[in-house]
Amino acid sequence: MNSKSNFNFNFNFNTYYPPKIGIRPVIDGRRKGVRESLEKQTLAMAKAAAKLFLSNIRLRNGKFVECIIPDHCIGGVAEAANVAKLFEREGVSASLTVTPCWCYGTEVMDTDPLIPKAVWGFNGTERPGAVYLAAALAGYSQKGLPAFSIYGRDVQDKNDTEIPEDVKEKLLLFARAAIATSEMRGKSYLSIGAVSMGIAGSVVDPSFFYDYLGMRNEYVDMSEISRRIEEGIFDKKEFVKALKWTKENCKEGEDVNHPSKQATRERKDYEWETVVKMTMISRDLMVGNQKLIDLGFEEEAQGHNAILAGFQGQRHWTDHYPNGDFLEAILNSSFDWNGIRAPYIMATENDSLNGVAMLFGYLLTNTAQIFSDVRTYWSPEAVKRVTGKNLSGHAANGIIHLINSGSSSLDGTGKQRDKDKRDKDKQDKENNKNNKPVMKPFWEITASEVKECLAATRWCPAEQEYFRGGGFSSQFLSEGGMPVTMSRVNLVKGLGPVLQIAEGYTVTLAKDVHQTLNRRTSPTWPTTWFTPILTGSGAFKDVYSVMNNWGANHAAVSFGHIGDRLITLASMLRIPVNMHNVSPHKIYRPSSWNAFGTNDLEGADYRACKNFGALYGK
Repeated sequence: MNSKSNFNFNFNFNTYYPPKIGIRPVIDGRRKGVRESLEKQTLAMAKAAAKLFLSNIRLRNGKFVECIIPDHCIGGVAEAANVAKLFEREGVSASLTVTPCWCYGTEVMDTDPLIPKAVWGFNGTERPGAVYLAAALAGYSQKGLPAFSIYGRDVQDKNDTEIPEDVKEKLLLFARAAIATSEMRGKSYLSIGAVSMGIAGSVVDPSFFYDYLGMRNEYVDMSEISRRIEEGIFDKKEFVKALKWTKENCKEGEDVNHPSKQATRERKDYEWETVVKMTMISRDLMVGNQKLIDLGFEEEAQGHNAILAGFQGQRHWTDHYPNGDFLEAILNSSFDWNGIRAPYIMATENDSLNGVAMLFGYLLTNTAQIFSDVRTYWSPEAVKRVTGKNLSGHAANGIIHLINSGSSSLDGTGKQRDKDKRDKDKQDKENNKNNKPVMKPFWEITASEVKECLAATRWCPAEQEYFRGGGFSSQFLSEGGMPVTMSRVNLVKGLGPVLQIAEGYTVTLAKDVHQTLNRRTSPTWPTTWFTPILTGSGAFKDVYSVMNNWGANHAAVSFGHIGDRLITLASMLRIPVNMHNVSPHKIYRPSSWNAFGTNDLEGADYRACKNFGALYGK
């Protein structure tokens, strides 16, 4: 045997193995009349569910999800075992069982404890699909395998192949959350650096990531970035392209530093070159770069299989080197010098818990995320006192100032427009002003929208009080009128992780009001004025209560009112939700949660999550 290694490094380190949904048509196994009469209808249910998923559920790469359906129904344990093997071979990571009839519950059930599962029992009168559904769910609960129940409100005829709207909602909620769990499993959180300024969220807890998310933890010191800069471990051709793009599209903004502390033009040019290299290197650390193989850096080319990362920055890096604001903002955005692409989720100050909230929002919407300090609550009275003006509209009850040193995606400017209302051919700018601002998945973003996001952003020289090493912070103002959801994961000793959710809107303030309020803090950073939807009770009694009950200094902001999606995902992962303003009728959790109480849903959620334990922490 030849002992010399013939290992070929020339392969794609970032191969994407997409999650798939397996659909299980289960059936009454009695032959000679019963099963034969149900085969066609049962398979039709499976195909109808697949059709729904194939036109509504997209993966991170923009492609629609693939569904795996066996070529036979499942009438007993032998067929169930065969389908389980099929799903294993095909890489299925979410399981939907469908039936219009009675089946032998424990014989046909899916028993893989790591695959999220749902059961759709057809609401008809000819065969007792609802009876099987109840029996199956009881079996799943008894075995400690929480499953989601899907049962239409209205009775259908047996030959009705349409999926009712209420059933569609549950199918899609389940599928989106199940795919999100699958996207995280086996991936890494890459910690670039360590703890930033004593922020607890940057004390990365590997047990949380492994037990609840199924993720690994990878760590590199920030000196790895300086090493790669000094030793030239990056794609030189891409750097030339990236720097050219940056100079043409990233315009410098105001320099608020005292004239005696302002950097020279030579120094600023050096800082631009450095932050562009930092961006490329951080991306390479996350997902690898095959171009590094040609440079002789096979190990560095592999990356860390990271779906999420965090950059410590302050203070060990930023007291000496240019800050990470540019790298965080550009990576989090849906575009860069290589064009329009999926975001790389990067948490500032290595706040891994806020990074997880960003990741949840991204996987559930496929849109870029805003990372912010939950900076200040402005009451109507305080705004009146300071500016002499009254707040109105969504802002009438007060606002929360969301702002951070530049890590928010540039998508957060709100300069993208609703694709259904945009004349893409004429590009009528005046007409676009009347369209609603949105944040879109990368495959829907146009080149002109990228230009508008960039044009709405200025890159201000870093404030020396914060960043002695210089750098540039993004400065923009989010457009008002966007429905958004603010969320945050917190860890509590003895309890574990909890999730907070606040649905609301971005708001537009009068220009002079914005200027007055914004300049009381760091005016060179991106601002999002946010107001939550109030319920009149608890943490959502008023805007002050939302701010007062928020569990940390950071929040992730996602486009759309996605609180229901976050709640469904959290229940799959066994993370209780301690604060939300989602309408009760939109909350969708496994049927087992009902056994822990049906009046106090928040308390039942805590009890159920504790009882079943972390998804991967068995």
